[in-house]
Amino acid sequence: MAGIVVIAEALNGTLNEVSLELLSKGRELATSLGQPLIAVLAGEGLDALAPPLQSADRVVLLDDPALGKFTPDAHEQAIAAVIAPMEPRLVMIGNTTAGMDLAAGLAARLHWPLAAYCTGVRMEASDLIGVAQLYGGKLFAEVELGSQSVIISVIPGSFPAVAPGGTGVIERAAVPAGKSRTRFKELIALEAADVDIKKAQALVSVGRGIGGPENLDIVQDLARAIGAEVAASRPVVDSGWLPKARQVGKSGLTVKPKLYFAVGISGAPEHLQGMKDAEFIVAVNTDAAAPIFEVAHLGIVADALEFVPALTERVRAGA
Repeated sequence: MAGIVVIAEALNGTLNEVSLELLSKGRELATSLGQPLIAVLAGEGLDALAPPLQSADRVVLLDDPALGKFTPDAHEQAIAAVIAPMEPRLVMIGNTTAGMDLAAGLAARLHWPLAAYCTGVRMEASDLIGVAQLYGGKLFAEVELGSQSVIISVIPGSFPAVAPGGTGVIERAAVPAGKSRTRFKELIALEAADVDIKKAQALVSVGRGIGGPENLDIVQDLARAIGAEVAASRPVVDSGWLPKARQVGKSGLTVKPKLYFAVGISGAPEHLQGMKDAEFIVAVNTDAAAPIFEVAHLGIVADALEFVPALTERVRAGA
């Protein structure tokens, strides 16, 4: 048994960022174990997607029209046939929409244990320890992964991404003939957003603590004053105050801006998951015990409707 395997993921000809995050942690673990790091990618027309994965020692491509669109059973069959003979110590899969299906299916097909919703994995002596979140992040469990082949699904944003590229050997593996019981019908994409908050260097994020949509103007004024984009917590989006493309959190987007200004956000685990790695976090909330203050670098216990306009005025005055 040897090796760390990363199952990379692509959609519409673009690698998912989580693939590079897994390669980063995978390299760390492979070096500690003195074992190779192997990236596996299934799909169609993969030539352009292989080079960014070459930070792995080997890049194994399963390139076949039958894998052009993701269907769980077709991808499970193809990937299982490749990784089973490797008997890897650890298989890492992104905990994405496709990854959740794939991780569970591979675990069942190969009879390998699965630790899902992981946010960390580390070496202790010769043991692998996974950290999995439970109840939407309210609890974290440390799991001894044992010495057998094991699969973990990792929440995107848990690790920094490795720089794409390297000198790893690119290989092509035969795709076994198989019959898929499911058929890809349609990909329904979100409407194009007016802004990509993942690329913003500064975000002013708003929660229900501002009272109602009529108070969004004060947040937008602050964002304009400091050169930031406006983001939101899930309740704000669910209430229709702002579009889905601006949602931060487990069911939204993971962001890592230089400045994250949380206005009226209590700090539910699902939200913290999406912004906890921002370089500097400022939180404004009337509740001194709000969980958001546990991750904030600067916390202000105040009424946002009074504090934010006052701050905006001071910023505009150059104070």
